[in-house]
Amino acid sequence: MVSIAPPLADAGPTTTSRRRLGTLIAACLAVCVAQIGLVLPAAINGEIQQTLHTSGSQLTWISAAFLVPTAILELTFGVLGDLFGRKRLMVAGAVIGALGYLIAATADSAGRLIAGQAISGIGAAALFPSSLALVVTATPDPESRARGLASWTTALSLGAFIAPLLSGAIVEYTAFQWAFAAVGILAVASAAVSLLLAGESSAPQGRSLDWPGQLTIAGALLALLYGIIQGPTAGWGSESIVGAFAMAAALMVAFVAVENRSASPMLRLELFRSPAFTAAAVVAVIGMFGFLGGAYDLSIRVGAIQHQSPLQAAVPFLIIQGITPFVWPLLVRLLRRVSPGLMLVAGFLSVGAGQLWLSGVPISDTALTSILGPLLLNGTGFGLIVSALTAAAVNIVPSELTGMASAATNLVRDFGQTLGPAIIGAVSLSIAATDLAGKLGSAGLTAQEGHIVDAVFAQGGPLAVLSAPLGPASAKVAPLAQQALAHGYDTGLIVTSIACLAAAVISGIFLTRKPQTVETPAPAAH
Repeated sequence: MVSIAPPLADAGPTTTSRRRLGTLIAACLAVCVAQIGLVLPAAINGEIQQTLHTSGSQLTWISAAFLVPTAILELTFGVLGDLFGRKRLMVAGAVIGALGYLIAATADSAGRLIAGQAISGIGAAALFPSSLALVVTATPDPESRARGLASWTTALSLGAFIAPLLSGAIVEYTAFQWAFAAVGILAVASAAVSLLLAGESSAPQGRSLDWPGQLTIAGALLALLYGIIQGPTAGWGSESIVGAFAMAAALMVAFVAVENRSASPMLRLELFRSPAFTAAAVVAVIGMFGFLGGAYDLSIRVGAIQHQSPLQAAVPFLIIQGITPFVWPLLVRLLRRVSPGLMLVAGFLSVGAGQLWLSGVPISDTALTSILGPLLLNGTGFGLIVSALTAAAVNIVPSELTGMASAATNLVRDFGQTLGPAIIGAVSLSIAATDLAGKLGSAGLTAQEGHIVDAVFAQGGPLAVLSAPLGPASAKVAPLAQQALAHGYDTGLIVTSIACLAAAVISGIFLTRKPQTVETPAPAAH
């Protein structure tokens, strides 16, 4: 059985209440810091691209490098938290994240920045499931559970709100590396708060590390994301990309086989016998791909294409993420009274409509008022979605499986978020490259200019052509590159809106009914 820290067993009601409050504060701060790291590059993608002269695929990897380990390690860290304590894991995750931010803060190349992002992502992989599991175990009754989940969701959204404000303000006056340094300081503070305030909880019964499962799922996700991100550069029909997709499929089959045979699986596949839990997982992948893919698309639009200043690029994300903290009381009431499915339907339709609306705004229009409607729709939808996804998945499992369910919920959500930049970057850059390649021949370039532009195009793609100092050739090719990129990323927004519509339909069919709790399987005989 999951319980709060053993020392509370004999404590009085006041001490128990204080410990639960401290646990909630520490968990909310931890997930806030983790989400700041996830969103951090959004407002400064343009500055990073211009400072480090990154290609389109490198810019995608800078965001994906954080998300990949977060998605891959969610389940393993969920097990570690169950075995050794969620508080210990939350402290360790913050320390690891701080180390990654230190490396990113000293980055003078895309490779070093990607490495720092990857280490920070490992820390976030520990923070997301451990913080959610602590919130769930610290809120045993339905009313406090609703408040706890709404608080956790609000903290997550607050982190996404702080990230562009922090990075935009810092980079407006200094180098982008200082933004990563600032988050590193917050990670250290989170570790200290968790150490001092949080109560411990664990659920070691029947849990053990499942290395075959971890290796197969990690290999499958890495191969899949490599194929998606490198596809536009290497060619979709190249041996490396086809091989990556084949390896991903084979390893995913192996993961299912391993988990079915394991005495102590990292993920009990019987959780997916519940249509509601399965639907919540599918919706999390598709829907969060739609949301974060659209957010990544927006970051490229305002930063790398329109070249708005870091503070100007931060404003759209402040609007999107600033809504949830203000509607926290409404989220609490909705979690008590409304089916998670109805919240998801409304949320995904709102986000999808916002993405579709944004795709129709001309790239030459940089006025905030022109995109205010799409931003408000995205922000409203995000608050509904994250609250409802967590409730839909966690509330249908028995208490002894909340750690695993928390980790599984975070894994599928973060995997969907990882697919966002990967797929939208691949689709948009492929379309933009094809579009620009067809226009360069009629750009009126001299032979020498053509040679230089072709070299830059081959090395860095349309983003490099738009941003590189090409002398007189820039006046000829930059408008063409901007038009090509606008076409590509507008198409990306249409893709994300379709994904959100699909998530809304699945939610309406499977998650609007009262879910059946998954029964705890009997222990296997030995």
